[in-house]
Amino acid sequence: MAHHAEANQHLSHEELKFNEHTVRAGHFIKIDLFRSAREEYKAALEYKPGDAECLSQIDLMNAYISRDRKKVLTVVPIVAAIITVISLLV
Repeated sequence: MAHHAEANQHLSHEELKFNEHTVRAGHFIKIDLFRSAREEYKAALEYKPGDAECLSQIDLMNAYISRDRKKVLTVVPIVAAIITVISLLV
């Protein structure tokens, strides 16, 4: 931990904030919080505008969000139909 602190003391404020946001984004990705990760990458861009890796990750998060939205739009009507059928049978 001390080594990590020593390495960070040579970074500028902008680099520290950029790293903070990208590390936090990585943690959000690990638990499938893609919207939160996307917002962290957007915040990181404030410190390194145009960063190719952040822009790429934002595109990836958008793809994951879109994929998850499609899953929900497929599953919800099926669940609603099952509930309707069960309520009619009871």
